[in-house]
Amino acid sequence: MEAAPHIPVLLRPLLAACAPVRGVWVDGTFGAGGYARGLIGAGAERVIGIDRDPLARELAAGWLPGFHGTIVLRDGTFGELDRIAAEAGAERVEGVVLDLGISSMQIDTAERGFSFQKDAALDMRMSQAGESAADLVNGADEGLLADILYLYGEERASRRIARAIVAARPVATTLELAGIVAGCLPRQKPGEKHPATRTFQALRIAVNDEYGELARGLEAAERALAPGGLLAVVSFHSVEDRMVKRFLQLRAGRMGQGSRYAPEVGAEAPAFEMVTRKSVEPDEAELAANPRARSARLRVARRTAAPAGRVAPRELGMPVLETSRTTGGRTRR
Repeated sequence: MEAAPHIPVLLRPLLAACAPVRGVWVDGTFGAGGYARGLIGAGAERVIGIDRDPLARELAAGWLPGFHGTIVLRDGTFGELDRIAAEAGAERVEGVVLDLGISSMQIDTAERGFSFQKDAALDMRMSQAGESAADLVNGADEGLLADILYLYGEERASRRIARAIVAARPVATTLELAGIVAGCLPRQKPGEKHPATRTFQALRIAVNDEYGELARGLEAAERALAPGGLLAVVSFHSVEDRMVKRFLQLRAGRMGQGSRYAPEVGAEAPAFEMVTRKSVEPDEAELAANPRARSARLRVARRTAAPAGRVAPRELGMPVLETSRTTGGRTRR
């Protein structure tokens, strides 16, 4: 079996927090298959992998048959992982792992348009279908672009950058967009992130509806997991981590449950118990082996027998575009 091309982030502490690993697991962000392989190696009987990127299936073609059905790969998004797991024959799901954001294989494939390091068409579509980053950059009005950059990328110069993008249209390539953004911001100092980092992050999140998918994926994991099953989520930036943290706090009954003197009437039974008290970060050894892990955070929780519930996006701290604007002939909210 061929080696995986990329190192799965925080795999060692994830497996330690979830030990003993057993039964059927769902890897909702399959990528190059690193977590799936790690789970099988740690004792999982079967892993159902899910990915919306056709590249994942291409990469798996050479090694997946060697696992003789213990790892299977299904097309789709992790927002529908409960349905996909059921259709794959999983009667009981003992664990779900989600590795959020963009994968190394997507960044390193220049023609996908995720990176500003090499020139390529502005694409950024994980599924390689639907509206691209170029459609958004060239079709959205200035106000919507500014909102996306501010809410999804936490870019303070969002209005200035949006104005410059609109003035420069049409914008066709990654380096062209990166140059426009760099021209709006102070000159980069040694060691600082590239000035276009937040803009590219924001556009990627918008194109792929990553925050909406995360909210749906957390609820789908809650529906799929059997009592005692484990949910492990690796996030890479503050908004994602906040959403995961708030979801687990809400569903573990740690928020909005009143005080011991005046408990909330009719509160739902907790659907999760926290396994990791706070987020787990990479140690020095992992950072030395994989510098891209520097911003990673792991949270793990155990499913109870309580019925699955719902959490409103605003309760998760999910950024929401307030105004209705038009881009590429369709309305975004």
